[in-house]
Parts: sequence; C-alpha cells; structure tokens
Amino acid sequence: MDSKELAMKIAGMMLAKKGSGILVMDLRKLTTMTDYFVICSASSDIQVKAISDFIKEETRKLREKAWHNEGYSNLSWVLLDFVDVVVHVFLEDTRKFYNLEGLWADAEFTEIKDK
Repeated sequence: MDSKELAMKIAGMMLAKKGSGILVMDLRKLTTMTDYFVICSASSDIQVKAISDFIKEETRKLREKAWHNEGYSNLSWVLLDFVDVVVHVFLEDTRKFYNLEGLWADAEFTEIKDK
C-alpha cells in the first residue's frame, strides 16, 4: 500500500473513533523524513488511547505495523510512526500548544470530515 493510501485509511480510522480536527498533511515536497502526517484531536486521555489502539489494531489487519510509538505513558500526545506516515493523536490543548500545523504550514493539508 502506498503512503497516501495508508494516510487516508488512518484518517478514516480516526473518524470512526470520533477524532476531531482530522488533517492529512502532505510533506513530500518539504522533507525526506516522512511523506505524511495524519493528525487528530481527542477530548480525553481515554479517547487518545482508544483512537491510537484502534489504529494499531486496524493497520495490523492491513499488514502495516507501526515501527515506533511514543506517548502511551501520559496520553496527551501519542505518536505512531509507520515510517512514510506519522500519526499524531493529541489532546486538544496539547495540539494547540505544539501547533504542528503552524510549524509545517507549507504542507498541503487535506481536512477529513464526516460525510
């Protein structure tokens, strides 16, 4: 599966678990570090964990596995690194504080909303 398809599938997983403010950021023209960031907000640490766990479970079914993950100890920001796609699940205040959208403002943004 290519990185764009994986990023969009992960965004759909976030939507399924009621993540908010879901963005797929295309970084391919800006860095070689990764192709995409997929970002969402959650309203509680329980929801951060639920979204992150769901993504890990569902991507395994697609034969994709996170190479690395961080943030499970405090659940304000969980990062799942699929190498070409990096997933960020934030508590709302933590997302505002770190402002990844502002740091990577030159990226192409795709907002994912419920239909």
